[in-house]
Amino acid sequence: MSPKSRISLTIDVSAHGRHVGDAMLRWSDNSNPLGYHPIPVVSVKGTDGPVLLLVGGTHGDEYEGPAAIMRVINALDPSDLRGQIIAFPALNMPAVSASSRVSPLDGANLNRAFPGDRDGGPTAMIAQFLETEILPLCDAAIDLHSGGKASFFQPCALPTLTEDPVLAAKNMELAHLFGLPLVWRLGAHNDNRSVNAAADRAGVPMIATELGGGGGVDPGITDQAEAGVWNILRHLGMVDGDVHHPPKPRVVEIRDPRASLYATSEGLFDRALSAGQDVTAGDFAGWFHFVTEPERPSVRLTVPQDGMILAHTNRGMVRRGEMLLLVVQDVDQAL
Repeated sequence: MSPKSRISLTIDVSAHGRHVGDAMLRWSDNSNPLGYHPIPVVSVKGTDGPVLLLVGGTHGDEYEGPAAIMRVINALDPSDLRGQIIAFPALNMPAVSASSRVSPLDGANLNRAFPGDRDGGPTAMIAQFLETEILPLCDAAIDLHSGGKASFFQPCALPTLTEDPVLAAKNMELAHLFGLPLVWRLGAHNDNRSVNAAADRAGVPMIATELGGGGGVDPGITDQAEAGVWNILRHLGMVDGDVHHPPKPRVVEIRDPRASLYATSEGLFDRALSAGQDVTAGDFAGWFHFVTEPERPSVRLTVPQDGMILAHTNRGMVRRGEMLLLVVQDVDQAL
């Protein structure tokens, strides 16, 4: 790697064939004072063709993505591949090992750390490495997320509505080809510290996903994710086979953060609705019970605005400010 990053690779990603190694995250702490924290990397390179980046484990308690990536790279034969896959099935390996959304090394959220800093903490170093050293090598990218232990998302693909209309169209095309019936378009309320935003800055077509959640590996959702990756490989001409053209998906977007429901106190959310349901303002959302103060009467919660429930909390006990229901609105796809 170049001096732009403090992280180096133990493999040569320009070499043909299958190569497995580490991105060497050098961070001196009590657990590993003089060595490095390994971030597994797999490169599978065949003949000339596009380079696809596969990322999982950006959050360490989201496992459907890493599972789907491992299935794909284990099934690939370099002799049958036109182009290259660079895969980081556990990009935030310290967090994956701890089954934690954030890194145990510094408590930071990798998907809120881009563009990163080569001289920052370990999470900032990983972000800077991916944005400056890996993404510029790639022709397309997929970052596979799910809801983790805290949340459950209706499975969906996430393209960014970039300022560049050509790149935005390529992002939407990848989202459609991934094959899920729901697309969450990242518009004005997208966070510019995410992998999606890093790909936008690099000019690389890219989608993320939300693949359910719960902190385990859902078999049906993981099957869908694996099928989506293979379809994009076929679309890019990297493997043989017919490209599946699914029906036009439903497209949603966060139009107003106030459409979602948040906890106003500490208590137990007795949820009445689930991800994927259409709702109208005023619909019954569930009871909020003050179990630590049982003398207080429970509160009947309602949905703030019309829309669809994209995600809900997986937690029973919640604190003030936590998301209870994430409500999104449909997008006019003619725009």
